[in-house]
Amino acid sequence: MGNIILIGMPGAGKSTIGVVLAKSMGYSFIDSDLVIQEKTGRLLHTIIEEEGVEGFNAVENDINSNIRADNAVIATGGSAVYGKEAMEHFCNIGTIVYLSLSCEEIAERLGDLNERGVVIKKGQTLEELYKERVPLYEKYAMLTVNCDNRPIRDIVREIREKLSDM
Repeated sequence: MGNIILIGMPGAGKSTIGVVLAKSMGYSFIDSDLVIQEKTGRLLHTIIEEEGVEGFNAVENDINSNIRADNAVIATGGSAVYGKEAMEHFCNIGTIVYLSLSCEEIAERLGDLNERGVVIKKGQTLEELYKERVPLYEKYAMLTVNCDNRPIRDIVREIREKLSDM
């Protein structure tokens, strides 16, 4: 089956669900945000501060385009969908699963956006960011799983069932 690539808004649970999913399938787990920090030697919010949103997106696209994995669950950053080359690469190496969540639930989970290293333009609201990104998540998703008010084990079970039906 190759890899499973998780996409979705910050706070959707990509990393948390990714770890549980990987363990349940005997896969390795890759958090692309950590790969970016490792390769650049900088924290995400530092890259955003130093290079701006566009600069960060370019770094993220470049690093994600070069992730090599087999039988891994890859949790991407919420802004990964802005990287055309990275998303094409992910399409080629695995199944892209969109973890869908309402804007209200994301706002509740996130708290301070800057502390989380959320890629958001100056003056942009979370709701505006949500409306901008959802069509991109839907465009690249091969599977969509609604995560609103659901325990992790149910979400993982649904992902595994949908994958086995493919």
